[in-house]
Amino acid sequence: MHLLTVLSAIALLAYPLAVYYGLSQWGLGTVAGLLAVLFLLRIIAGNQTRLREFKYIAWISGGAGIVLTLLGGLFRQEGWFTFYPVIVNTLMLGLFASSLWQKKTLIERLARLQEPDLPESGVRYTRTVTKVWCGFFVLNGTIALTTCFMPLAVWTLYNGLISYILAGCLFISEWFIRQWVQKKS
Repeated sequence: MHLLTVLSAIALLAYPLAVYYGLSQWGLGTVAGLLAVLFLLRIIAGNQTRLREFKYIAWISGGAGIVLTLLGGLFRQEGWFTFYPVIVNTLMLGLFASSLWQKKTLIERLARLQEPDLPESGVRYTRTVTKVWCGFFVLNGTIALTTCFMPLAVWTLYNGLISYILAGCLFISEWFIRQWVQKKS
C-alpha cells in the first residue's frame, strides 16, 4: 500500500499540470472522471499515514476534490477544478494553526519523531516555525484563490510551479536556520 501512497502524492503534486494538459487534450468529462479516481485513491492512501491529522486532511481533501470534479463535470465548467489548491492551503492552515492551541504543535510532534527529548528551546523554535508556515498558507492560499479567476495558464504556472518553488524555498531556508540555531545552542 505504500506504493499507492507515493503514487497518490505524485499525482496530487502534478494536479495543476494534469488539469491544464488534460483539459486541452481529453476534454472536461474525461478529466473529471480521472480526477475523481485520483481523489478516491487519495482517500484510500490517506489511511496509511501515522498521524491522524494527515488522515483527516487526506479524507477531507479527497472528498472536496471529488465534489469539485463532480461539479465541474455536472456543470461542464473547468473553473471548479481550479479551487482545489485553495482547499488544500485552507486545510493545511487549519491543521497547523489548530496545533498552536495544543500542548504540542504539529511541527513539534514531527520533530520529536527524530529527537524525542526535544529541549525547551526546540519547543519554542517549532512553535515559531508553525506560525511561519501558517503565514505561508495564508499568503499562498490567497494567491491561489486569485489565480482561480485568471486564465488557466496563469493558474497552472502559479499552482503547478511557483507555489512549489516558494514552499521548497521556505522548507530549505528553515532547515538552514535550524542548523544554525542548533550550532548556537
